[in-house]
Amino acid sequence: MAKNNVIGYMPNDTPPMGQTILLGFQHVLTMFPATVLVAALCGFHVSTVLLASGISTIVALVLSRRGVGNYIPLFYGSSFAYIAAYIGIVTAMTGSAPQFGVPVPNEVISTMQAGIVVTGLLNIVIGFIIRGVGKDKFDMILPPIVTGSVAAIIGFGLAYAALGQMASANFTVSFATLIVTIMLSVYLQGRGFIGMLPILLGGIFGYVFSMIVDPGSANTAAIGAAPLFAMPNITFPAFGGGLFLTAVVSISIMAIATIPESTAHLYQMSLYVDRFAEESGREKIKLDNYIGYNLVFDGVGDFLNGLMGATAGTNYGENNSLMAITRNYSGPALIAAGVIAILLGFVGKLQALVASVPLAVSGGLAIYLFGVIGMQGIALIQENKVSLFSPRNLAIGAVIMIVGIGGNIGYSGGFLPIIIPGIFPSGLPAIATAAVLGILINAVFLIFKPPSDS
Repeated sequence: MAKNNVIGYMPNDTPPMGQTILLGFQHVLTMFPATVLVAALCGFHVSTVLLASGISTIVALVLSRRGVGNYIPLFYGSSFAYIAAYIGIVTAMTGSAPQFGVPVPNEVISTMQAGIVVTGLLNIVIGFIIRGVGKDKFDMILPPIVTGSVAAIIGFGLAYAALGQMASANFTVSFATLIVTIMLSVYLQGRGFIGMLPILLGGIFGYVFSMIVDPGSANTAAIGAAPLFAMPNITFPAFGGGLFLTAVVSISIMAIATIPESTAHLYQMSLYVDRFAEESGREKIKLDNYIGYNLVFDGVGDFLNGLMGATAGTNYGENNSLMAITRNYSGPALIAAGVIAILLGFVGKLQALVASVPLAVSGGLAIYLFGVIGMQGIALIQENKVSLFSPRNLAIGAVIMIVGIGGNIGYSGGFLPIIIPGIFPSGLPAIATAAVLGILINAVFLIFKPPSDS
């Protein structure tokens, strides 16, 4: 644990049992708000998502230890990149967007599961391709102007949905929740562990505030009526039905946004771990050499999630930041976190608690969260120093932005009015179509190089 007076744990270190459990709880507390929020926003069962998150994390850690000789210390939870696709499928199948905290019918979840399973398989294939050809060549097909623009439209395309939640509920509660959450995220930053929980703290404030100014808005009676222990709701993917192909395309294509996010997290973790190794007099392990394996493990996690009825996931930057702060990169501690997440999946009152959150509170949080998703896409473009004076980049970004944002906001469920019977009966999913168009336009420029590239 301690060498050269430096305290912490490398990925293959096993802390004492008591510390392992406490460090695991800290990881779960860090991942909990975002992982549960995605489930609540999109109509998935919270208990199932927690169960799957724990299982996918443990499986990825075990595979990495056996496959590359080192734990790759990452925690897997729900990804926000797929929210727009989920909401579109739910709207198309039920006639309305999901209600916060209320699971949608099993047949809807099963349809979405098909897309999540394919997402997992896609990540696995891409991971092996990157291992074979290298990341540089793969980046030619998915350059930052494509991945960044797609990430941006995922957030901005949800603008109307977020405002709709706010407008249909108590505006005062929504606005207060939004402002307090923003203040917490800004002024708690860098203040230790509490600085990593602004969304959770903002949600708690909104919940209490709503109960004060709008009594009865929180359905607390359902919490008391819910059983303490309950089996998670397990469903199986449906590879058929009218919206099967729509779900597969609209959900799986969103991996375009999660692949660079996952890769960035691995590079970040590699930097942290090697710096700690250097300071503690230990050998660097260079986790960034395992980028292909990382995506394979991402894919295995999504595949398992899709089989159980949980959301597609990604490794969590929040937990990476926690590890950097605490210098705890222990794989066994993350396995303990996975076990705790699994156990939480059997707490029946937990889903009732999430379902009791007033719509005004979720609306206030959604405005901030969805906007941040969009801004992160812009940050990705900025970080990679993409020139927006280049006609090539402008063309790719412009098409993705207009088709994705305009289509998702302007048409019911985010489906463009281009019907393909038997394949896309509700129309083409706007965000997925925008992503495909961006890839195709970039491919044209790769084949017929513009004068500026020659």
